[in-house]
Amino acid sequence: MDRGGRISGTLNLRLTPEGFAPPRNRFALFVHHIAARAGRSRLLRGIEIIFVTVLLAATALYGAIRGGHADAVLESLHDIADILAQHAGFQSANVSIEGAPRLGRADVLRIAGITESSTLFLIDADATRTRLLHNAWIAEATVGKLYPDRLEITIVEKKPFAVWQSRRNFFVIAKDGTVIDQLVRERVRDSGMPIVVGEGAERRAQDFLAILDRFPVVRGETAAAVLIAERRWNLRLKNGTDVRLPEEDVDVALMRLVALDRDKHILSRDVSMIDMRLPDRALVRLSDEAAQARDATMKARAPKRRGTDT
Repeated sequence: MDRGGRISGTLNLRLTPEGFAPPRNRFALFVHHIAARAGRSRLLRGIEIIFVTVLLAATALYGAIRGGHADAVLESLHDIADILAQHAGFQSANVSIEGAPRLGRADVLRIAGITESSTLFLIDADATRTRLLHNAWIAEATVGKLYPDRLEITIVEKKPFAVWQSRRNFFVIAKDGTVIDQLVRERVRDSGMPIVVGEGAERRAQDFLAILDRFPVVRGETAAAVLIAERRWNLRLKNGTDVRLPEEDVDVALMRLVALDRDKHILSRDVSMIDMRLPDRALVRLSDEAAQARDATMKARAPKRRGTDT
């Protein structure tokens, strides 16, 4: 400080081989001057570095936005801030993760946007939780900072509920219809999960399968549930039979189907279609083989016509 009471000095911080010196700022120089006189204590060094980091971030981000590279620059600035904070005496976070058996530790850290060397002081717990919740596999997350150096992350993963077929692609979905993974065709049957087919089926699967679960006889014979025109469901049975269900009162139709199977064993008969859409009757279509066998039987039973004498 000179005789006129003005602060003098230069702040020079090199971050690259070429060097980058932030512009002079009276507050930055003031903090730097006090830190030097106080023996550069850990707290004052931290204040100075945080201020300079914010100044650098603002300058670099402005240029990055204009150049279309904001994400890359933000990531680099975050790493730089960690390095500077550690030099200032702040400790790296000791990260503990619970409840992520499928994702694993490396995946959780990547999704959270932190590394094993991230500084606890610079981690935003709320922002970290928000990033985690954006992942399709994560249903809930809690992030807690325990000073001086502990970061606790607890994950609740979504549970696979069903397989959804959309055109020729297969996806694992959660109860709320969220797509959480893709599945190859060869693994669909081995997954052991119910299969729903059609546009919009992933969003309506939970409600429909809850109804179907009330009729275990039908559910046990069902290979897939197909949503038709996003209005009503068909069942494709394991033997290839299609069961056409009404748009409303699906539970009543399934109850009638159970009674029909109890009396006529309809679910195991050689039929290609069972139409349950009419409230007072069921329409049944025989398979081609069954129809041919029936025609042959009827023809054999028909009385032979007497030939005409010539």
